[in-house]
Amino acid sequence: MAQKVMLTAAVTGAGDTTEKNQNVPVTPKEIAESAIESAKAGATVAHVHARDPKTGGISHDVEHYREIVDRIREADTDVVINITSGGGGDFIPSLDTPAAGGEGTDIQTPQERHKPVGELLPEMCTLDCGSTNFGNMIYMSPTDWLREQAQLVKDSGVKPELECFDTGHLRFANQLVAEGLIADDPMYQFCLGIPWGAEADVETISYMKGRIPENAHWSAFGIGRMQLPMVTQTALLGGNVRVGLEDNIYLKKGVPATNEQLVDQAVKQLNSNNIEVMTPQEAREQYNLLQPNGGK
Repeated sequence: MAQKVMLTAAVTGAGDTTEKNQNVPVTPKEIAESAIESAKAGATVAHVHARDPKTGGISHDVEHYREIVDRIREADTDVVINITSGGGGDFIPSLDTPAAGGEGTDIQTPQERHKPVGELLPEMCTLDCGSTNFGNMIYMSPTDWLREQAQLVKDSGVKPELECFDTGHLRFANQLVAEGLIADDPMYQFCLGIPWGAEADVETISYMKGRIPENAHWSAFGIGRMQLPMVTQTALLGGNVRVGLEDNIYLKKGVPATNEQLVDQAVKQLNSNNIEVMTPQEAREQYNLLQPNGGK
């Protein structure tokens, strides 16, 4: 039997990418349609952020998320929905207001970060497992806040994807598991190549996968030019995979991509190595995810 992996399409993110690639979806309608097209191209999971339809920047508005989720659920094409719970963590250093942060600082409480997940009950959500330098910004997720968020996710029945941008995040994700804050078999995601986190290479994947619990599942992705190469490397090492315009906006150097093109390329790479992509329902059953109606 061929190996099967879960393929996630991270369709938009929250970064300043819309001016660099006009294919990055912005409105709830565009984001939902891109998720559906990604599923048609072979994606198992659609990972979504909401954007402000007027500015293209990040949105925490639950109604934006609601429209995205409703449109995806009403479509004829099935896909697992994965909502970010990592919004509202951006701290911009400022010499003028060092304690409060400068222009662009955007910090939400654990309850605020969880609200779209708790209200809409997607099958999955991401849970960023620590703070990190992100370019010249600090992404902030204090440990006690993460414990509170993990408990909220557990109570909701949604499956958290424990995002680890560095080895310290991996250690804390293991601590959440040890404290009983993660239900069922945990699911880790190694986020590689982000400045200034863990490197996107085989050695890093091997290190991180060797330090998760025996009953854990894992995936990994690289950003930018490392996105598609990491698909094959990750799958060959036994992990699930992710592509999409959140992490990489080019199909090849100088050629703007669409989400469905990136998914299609990932599927071809996997198939060429005798690796198949799980259907959404196969993923729900294998990873004990909520069904689209909010039940098990």
